[in-house]
Amino acid sequence: MAAAWIGYANPLRYNGPHIQPTVPIMSSITVLTLVPNAGDRLERCLNSVAWADEVFCVVDTKTVDGSQDVARRLATRVEVHEYVNAAQQRNWALPQIQTEWTLVLDADEWVSDELAARLRQIIGDTNACDGYNIRRLSYFFGKRIHHCGWQRDYNLRLFRTRKGRYLDRRVHSKVVVDGSVGRIIEPMYHDTYRNFHEYFTTFHRFTTWGAQDLYDKGKPARIRDLTLRPAFRFLKMYVLRGGFLDGYHGAVLCGLGAFSVFVKYAKLWRLQRGGGPEEKLGG
Repeated sequence: MAAAWIGYANPLRYNGPHIQPTVPIMSSITVLTLVPNAGDRLERCLNSVAWADEVFCVVDTKTVDGSQDVARRLATRVEVHEYVNAAQQRNWALPQIQTEWTLVLDADEWVSDELAARLRQIIGDTNACDGYNIRRLSYFFGKRIHHCGWQRDYNLRLFRTRKGRYLDRRVHSKVVVDGSVGRIIEPMYHDTYRNFHEYFTTFHRFTTWGAQDLYDKGKPARIRDLTLRPAFRFLKMYVLRGGFLDGYHGAVLCGLGAFSVFVKYAKLWRLQRGGGPEEKLGG
């Protein structure tokens, strides 16, 4: 396997600082986890991958809740690096990983026993694909969500280290794999938001970044983006994708999903008028 990074066209190119990649160790795996203020979630996350060859935690410089101490206790390698966005942080870390495979796991996620066994099988298979989408089952305000579109949640998290690179986007950046991609049905779990404070802390950051990404692409905010888009998001999540079957949790989740669409485009509208999307709504 070549040690050099795959060259991508401009839309996929990583423009961050160059770090010389190392030669990968074959049939081995590193778990890469970004560490914010993760509370009690991080220990569960790292314990679920204690079987991995390496656990590499990149700690945000603003982390102050003790998560950095949990990382130092349970991970094999810990680095502190200023967080700009998840894509840049992961692209900074990937060239430093020495194993053939990388599993990207967020601090609020954990690997099931079934998934752990499947991952170990894959990394020992010489005929394995170059990347894998993994099924993710998520909790919202403490309840497993079975509908709302979340039941179809697959994320590309396992890939050969030298064949993966994250797109340069502020929000929901995806890894691009140079090669074949398969699917794993054994699940990982995701403990998303436990209360409104957690939700709106992330909400303001993501809607601001989403608006900035659209603004950078030259996309305008139109009346239908502020009216029809949020309404359609609610209709799609609550009716078409069965959110009503998740009871009050489903209704709240779908309503917040629609509101996030509205606020993102409202912030885009504000940007177009010369304002800043960083302005907090409602104080």
